[in-house]
Amino acid sequence: MKRWAVFFLVVLCNGNILLAQDMLPKFSLLNKGNGRIVVSWNNPYSNAIKQLSIQRSYDSLKSFTTILTLPDATVPQNGFVDTKAPSDKMFYRLYILLDSGVYLFSKSKRPVLDTIKAKPTISATGVVEKEPNYDLPDVQPKLIDKDKIQRPGQQQENIKPKELPERIIYIKKKDSLVAVIGEKKMKPFKDSIAYKTKDTLLYITIDTLLIKPFVPKEVYKPSKYVFTDKDGNIKILLPDAAQKKYTLKFFDEDGSVLLDIKKLPEAVLILDKSNFHHAGWYKFELYNNAELVERHRLFLSKDF
Repeated sequence: MKRWAVFFLVVLCNGNILLAQDMLPKFSLLNKGNGRIVVSWNNPYSNAIKQLSIQRSYDSLKSFTTILTLPDATVPQNGFVDTKAPSDKMFYRLYILLDSGVYLFSKSKRPVLDTIKAKPTISATGVVEKEPNYDLPDVQPKLIDKDKIQRPGQQQENIKPKELPERIIYIKKKDSLVAVIGEKKMKPFKDSIAYKTKDTLLYITIDTLLIKPFVPKEVYKPSKYVFTDKDGNIKILLPDAAQKKYTLKFFDEDGSVLLDIKKLPEAVLILDKSNFHHAGWYKFELYNNAELVERHRLFLSKDF
C-alpha cells in the first residue's frame, strides 16, 4: 500500500456537493478520523508554481520536515491523505517554490475535526446502503465524441496550448502600493528576494511583495590594542611601542575629549577605570606619528 493517497476532489452527499477548498497559499486541513488527515487546496497559480511540498511538525514554528513533494505542482485542485501522522494534533504547512526561483511558506495549522457526514441511503427494499468513501475521487465515465476520434490515415490537427496570462506582482512599502509589475520582470531582483540585502523583498502573499530593508545586528568585536581586562580596567597592548610613537585619545558620549595620552612607550599598560566618570561606552582613537591606526570603542561596567 502506498504511504500517501492523492485525491483531486472530495465528494459529499452522494457526489453532488463539492467540499470548498482554500486557495494557495491557504489550504484546508481536516481530521477524518481513523488516523486520516486530509490536506487539500485550490491552485489558481498553476503556471507560476514549480514545486509544492507538505511539511509536518510537533511545533507550529520550527522542526518541520517534508513528508511529501508533489510530482506535479500544477494541478488546479489537489490534496493528500496523511495516514502515518504520529498524532492528530500535528502542525502542517506548505512549502511553495515559484517558477521565478523564490519560495514561501504557508501559515502552519492543526487539523480540524470533520463533522460533515452523509446521510445513509435506504433502498426500495428497506436495506441501508453502504456509506460512500469520501477519501477517494468520484470517478465518472467520460463520454467520447465520435467525431473527435482519429481514424487511420487521418491527419491530426495541430492544437496549440492555450497561453496563460502573465502573473501580476504587487509591491508594497508598509501599507502603500508602490509598483505593479509582471512576474517576468521580477527575475533581476531574485537576490533581493532570496537573500537579506539592503533592499530585501519579502513575499507576504503569493502575488504581493513587501519592501523591508534588512538591518543586520551589530556584533561587537573588541580591539586588539585597547580593551578591558578581567578586573574592568583598560589594558593597552602595543608590542612595538618602543619603535613607534603612539598617542591615544578617549572621548565621552557627547564627543568631548576625556583623556589625551601623548606618549605610550611601554608595550603593556593598564589604565585604571577610575579615570573615567561613569560606566558605559567610550570611543577612542589610536595614532602613530599623527597617523590613525584604529578608531574603536569599549565598554566599562558599573563596578566603580
